Amino acid sequence: MADAPSANDELYPIAVLIDELKHDDVLLRLNAIHRLSTIALALGPERTREELIPFLDESVEDEDEVLVALSEELGSFIEYVGGPQYGHVLLSPLENLAAIEEPAVRDKAVESLNKICEDLSAQQIEEYFIPLTIRLSKADWFTSKVSGCGLYTAPYKKISPQVQESLRTQFGLLVHDETPMVRRQSATNLSKFVKEMTAPVVIEEMIPLFQHLAQDDQDSVRLLTVEILIAIAEVVPKDQQASHSVLLTSLRNLIEDKSWRVRYMIADRFEKIAKAVDDETVSRDLVPAFVKLLKDNEAEVRTAIAGQIPGFCGLVDRDVLLKDIMSTVEDLVSDPSQHVRAALGTQISGLAPILGKQETIDHLLPMFLQMLKDEFPEVRLHIISKLELVNQVIGIDLLSQSLLPAIVQLAEDKQWRVRLAIIEYIPLLASQLGVKFFDEKLSGLCMGWLGDTVFSIREAATHNLKKLTEVFGVEWASEAIIPKVMAMGSHPNYLYRMTTCFAITTLATVVSLDVIGKSILPMLEKLVEDDIPNIRFNVAKTYAELVSVLKRLPDEGTIYSLEKAGKTDTTPSPKSTELIQQRILPHLEKLQKDDDVDVRFFASTAAAAVPGASGESNRATMNKVRVGSDEFLLQQHRPSIIQKAQRDPSETTDSLALDAAEAEAAVLDAAYDFEAPVFMLLLLLPLLLSFIGTVRCNSSWRVGVGAGAGAGDGYRYLLDGAVSFEPTPQFGLSPIAAGDQEDAALADEGKYTCAVGLVHASRLRNASVGGGVAVAVIVVISI
Repeated sequence: MADAPSANDELYPIAVLIDELKHDDVLLRLNAIHRLSTIALALGPERTREELIPFLDESVEDEDEVLVALSEELGSFIEYVGGPQYGHVLLSPLENLAAIEEPAVRDKAVESLNKICEDLSAQQIEEYFIPLTIRLSKADWFTSKVSGCGLYTAPYKKISPQVQESLRTQFGLLVHDETPMVRRQSATNLSKFVKEMTAPVVIEEMIPLFQHLAQDDQDSVRLLTVEILIAIAEVVPKDQQASHSVLLTSLRNLIEDKSWRVRYMIADRFEKIAKAVDDETVSRDLVPAFVKLLKDNEAEVRTAIAGQIPGFCGLVDRDVLLKDIMSTVEDLVSDPSQHVRAALGTQISGLAPILGKQETIDHLLPMFLQMLKDEFPEVRLHIISKLELVNQVIGIDLLSQSLLPAIVQLAEDKQWRVRLAIIEYIPLLASQLGVKFFDEKLSGLCMGWLGDTVFSIREAATHNLKKLTEVFGVEWASEAIIPKVMAMGSHPNYLYRMTTCFAITTLATVVSLDVIGKSILPMLEKLVEDDIPNIRFNVAKTYAELVSVLKRLPDEGTIYSLEKAGKTDTTPSPKSTELIQQRILPHLEKLQKDDDVDVRFFASTAAAAVPGASGESNRATMNKVRVGSDEFLLQQHRPSIIQKAQRDPSETTDSLALDAAEAEAAVLDAAYDFEAPVFMLLLLLPLLLSFIGTVRCNSSWRVGVGAGAGAGDGYRYLLDGAVSFEPTPQFGLSPIAAGDQEDAALADEGKYTCAVGLVHASRLRNASVGGGVAVAVIVVISI
């Protein structure tokens, strides 16, 4: 009786697995397959071989994803069946899986079979693996034959010569199979099979198989013979290749094949072919073929051969290159396909070391100039990214004289996207050409972008300065960049002053403590007094970024250099703390008393991050800012509440003030967040309210007009008029006082909105102070 529970316990895991493998839910079956190793460990090697594997052998009728998982699991199952000496027991279920119609299942089964073959002994391979391969290869249905094609390479080196010969014979039958799918798979695997054989066997038996496949009527088969040709050429010694004319004949036929897909495969592997054949074949056959492929009718073929230009040209004589090839390469600069030009741009710089200085100047520089003006951005990027190779050959002076005018022209292009593209290349170009070249030729361009009329250009220009600082170092930036950026802070145009704030925020992590103290903070102290609210709240945001940097910044180095070195835990310098307390916090306190609500909000947010600041003071400040954001709406019609909040922060929690602020802020939120269906409801709601007299409310129609910067101010002014309950419409205009960061960006771009709407305002007679409802139908017009 005592043994029964133990026996049941032993049977339980396999019972659970069987139940889950038969479950209707695919996920449960899939999870069961992934837990096969756990079950096998519980059963032990003997029971796994005798019970689990036979069960799996019968479980091949399932969803494809389950069978793929099963095929993959069995490939790593040798250790669970007792080691390599029992590895052959796994072949049976994998043989069944290799005959499944789904290609993904077959491919994974073949992969697992080859993996197991590596651990089997020669005796096991000849006794179990080779018969399996032959059975699959002789099967009636093509799926088994396709799988069989992939099982010849792995066992070949481990078996006797007699068995090797039988394998080659059987593989030859697959090459001559009547089914194109089998011939394709045999062609795919023949290139791998050839590498396992000796040269005499390849010459005697494999070249005829290659020739047969190269003459196949299916181009999907012929294109796969390019890899076979390369494999054969690599095995057969070069001095023997000339005696086997069938190889050269097949090569010429493939180069001139009527199918562009075959020619594409030749073009894509042209350098490998040239390295595998003898020099005479290269000069006699491959050079004319190369030129012919450069002129091919199909853009895909020209793209592929363009990628082979430096590799192949390095294998031919320089005079042959100049005489026979260069003129055709130069024609590709004006190729109608942008993909061909992009491929050429990637490779053309590689010709400079091959041609030498004078020929590079004569042939390559004109091509570079033309391609730098290409309308396709990838072409320009590829040219700029590979200029280092040209620089090494002809020198920086000649390169700058030739290319700088083209770069300047692109940098000043009327299309802002072209200017944006060249900005992104500048750090790469600077790193290749050096700091002296940059200071003399490109520095002015970079500073000019900071004052561009398009915000995206100005933003990219600030990030460009950061990348340049990373390339050239802090010392260079403090001398060449920082003074110019700081000088923009005094510019009469507010866009330049705004860009100074953006640039400081971006550069904060790549400048040192000394630069912050001597150059950056003095400029921010001036901008605190700026007349434009957008400038002042961006100053507050910049202070917040500086506080974040200074809290981690030591006496020496930058945050970027520390992060690059992997130093995440750093002790801030006492000087950093001093700068925060004495030169940042006082100005933040001043900005917290600013007339503009956004300035106060960002200043308070920045002050809250200052280490050592009073917690109670910060909470009171944030309380005031919270009500202050609603004060923007209430300042005209709730003066008593606002005055109380301003006199004493503790009064900001007064229920009447909160009720008023929350009620009217909800109206503003509604105007921001309602979508089209809700606006239809709002359109009908005022009409409904007008005819219902039983709600005991005073109702009236109002027309509000609002204008302001960005997406928000138009709403604000309109709703300000809507909820004020005044008998006359409200009109407000403030082109600078944008409501939030998004509004600031829009205002910065010179974009304004005008909100025009029909407003219905109602106030309940018995409501407390501040109670009321306003409904607005708003149309926003961008100006």
